[in-house]
Amino acid sequence: MIRTLLARAGLVATAACAAALLTAAPAAAHGADAPDGTDYRTRTTGVTPQRPGLEVRVVEAGARLELTNDTGRAIEVIGYSGEPYLRVGPDGVFENSRSPATYLNRTIAGDTALPAEADPAAPPTWRRIADGTTVRWHDRRALWQESAPPAAVRAAPDREHRVRDWTIPLRDGADPVTIGGTLDWVPPPDAYTWWAVTIVGVLAVGALGLVAAAPAGGRALSALGALLIAGGVVAVGYPVGRELDAGAQGVVGVLVGLLSGQIWALLTGLGAIAAGWYALARRPAADFAVALAGACLALFAGAANAAVFARSIAPVPWSPEAARVMVAVVLITGAGATAAGVLRLHAASRAAAAAPRADDAERGATAAG
Repeated sequence: MIRTLLARAGLVATAACAAALLTAAPAAAHGADAPDGTDYRTRTTGVTPQRPGLEVRVVEAGARLELTNDTGRAIEVIGYSGEPYLRVGPDGVFENSRSPATYLNRTIAGDTALPAEADPAAPPTWRRIADGTTVRWHDRRALWQESAPPAAVRAAPDREHRVRDWTIPLRDGADPVTIGGTLDWVPPPDAYTWWAVTIVGVLAVGALGLVAAAPAGGRALSALGALLIAGGVVAVGYPVGRELDAGAQGVVGVLVGLLSGQIWALLTGLGAIAAGWYALARRPAADFAVALAGACLALFAGAANAAVFARSIAPVPWSPEAARVMVAVVLITGAGATAAGVLRLHAASRAAAAAPRADDAERGATAAG
């Protein structure tokens, strides 16, 4: 029995991995570089002096800043050595190819090698990088980039700490302007509690696979279908939240972000919803569809985002607690549906094997009589 269960589980896992390899797409720039969670909270306190039409906000769980300039004038972001770095205005977004910040800010780690042309003392060479009046960039002045936390955090990691107040200089024509903000350490949650709750939930959902006899088996399959639909909806909602946190604007902006950077998360959620409806309709091979969709859901929408269990700041525009609940729901419904589907497949296999033996016994009894 154990060998059969392992074989069926292996078949489901292999199918899930094959589906991932066939449908996965390269991640977008923000998807590849944005953290899945962090313990450092970055906030902006505003622009000084105020400029109507100039707005700055934090996106991607603090990984980037987003500046929108609707003043009708060009605004420059100043780099680390006092040189012009970015220019945003009515004619679009430009970066100075002579600014070291242009290269250092390409990754959140700031580990891009500087080319020979990078010279903060040289006159700027502007290169157009986007239309519109919005730009997003990593800025080490608003981030904590050391591998070890600050000394105050190491001394009392269970308390919230102000790491520093930060400023980023701008230039409006000849006038200096400043973006202000704060960087704080926020103690992480207890990941073991979240994993314990998730495991208990997985066992509870998986137990539905033990109910295979009709008519109770049909109701159990319907329950699995409903749970899988719920998990799929949450799995779609989470990457939508990540795109909104990354600065996507409107339905079109979210769709573009999903299709370019989170296509597998989107397909995983939609596949779970489809498999759930298939199970509710009690169609043939519904057990295998539930197990396969559940495995994909757990692996590529649940485990892929499970870092939020151990991080205080999540890359979504709602509370970190809500993010953790969403990831737990995805893991519970996905892994639970996989376990239940495998158990139901095993029960169906045993029933199919027992049927010929029962027929043979009945024919033998008839002949003897």
